[in-house]
Amino acid sequence: MNPLFRNIIIEVVKNRQKQQKKTQPTESFDKKVKNLEVEVTHEIWDFFYLLLGVTAASFGLRGFLIPNNFIDGGVTGISLMVNELAGIPFPLLLVCFNLPFLALAYFSIGKRFAIKSVLGIVLLAIAVALIPYPLITDDKILVASFGGFFLGLGIGLAIRGGAIIDGTEVLAIFISRKTSLTVGNVIMLFNVFIFLAAAYFLSTEIALYAILTYFAASKTVDFVIDGIEEFMGITIISEENEKIRLAIIEKMGRGCTIFKAENGFSKNGETRRPVDVVYTVITRLEMSKLKTEVDKIDKQAFIIMTSVKDAKGGMIKKKPIKKFDK
Repeated sequence: MNPLFRNIIIEVVKNRQKQQKKTQPTESFDKKVKNLEVEVTHEIWDFFYLLLGVTAASFGLRGFLIPNNFIDGGVTGISLMVNELAGIPFPLLLVCFNLPFLALAYFSIGKRFAIKSVLGIVLLAIAVALIPYPLITDDKILVASFGGFFLGLGIGLAIRGGAIIDGTEVLAIFISRKTSLTVGNVIMLFNVFIFLAAAYFLSTEIALYAILTYFAASKTVDFVIDGIEEFMGITIISEENEKIRLAIIEKMGRGCTIFKAENGFSKNGETRRPVDVVYTVITRLEMSKLKTEVDKIDKQAFIIMTSVKDAKGGMIKKKPIKKFDK
């Protein structure tokens, strides 16, 4: 890390230590500095991804969809349709329609995630309102394909930054916990109603192109983010497995399983060392936080991330995501 930023972090940790009560147990100074360095580094990368996502999404909207009166699925699609019907500015609609979903994210996922999502949506609204992107094409197939591509690219990059720029997904995750429906089913039903409304209020042709735009965007999101499904299976191999286990349980409010294994990287005749492997299942919205917690403990930890189409039982649906950032 840059020496200037490191000095700033050291001063911040010193001030925090002065404010703590002497009766409270405290970590070592070096450990606190290291943890804060990890958090700041991750936040910078998250903001970078979010900024790239906003740029890509605003380009897709202003360069392709809005000038050609096209719509998409989700909250963005609703905002585009109301803009077309009522003439209300799209940036204002985008922020207003996302507010209920952001409030839901705050209470069901956490403050950190909600704040970053608010920032992403506000930045997207500002970018659409102020950046003078040129009209790229008026060919309908190209508009639907590349408008969806850039919008999906923006959504995917924002998710990699630990935020969202369309609130549909938060609603889908919330409903999936309360019902037997999967996240994919909820999103599909939500968008079906949007496309039917577009066919009724606008035209069947616009609704059909909106479906094409939606599929282009969703496939791009799949490409940008590994494990785009709601759940991800995480396998962690580390010498600090006990600390990682406690971090998953205490700081993230998630369960985990410990597999007894042996170190396979040993020569013939050498004794293989036993090792505990930590396995947990989390939502992809929690992936950024998990990486931060693991990096605080062991930067050399071997992490394997696999897609999980859905999960049932355990602590995933019985227990809501813990608000680990009060």
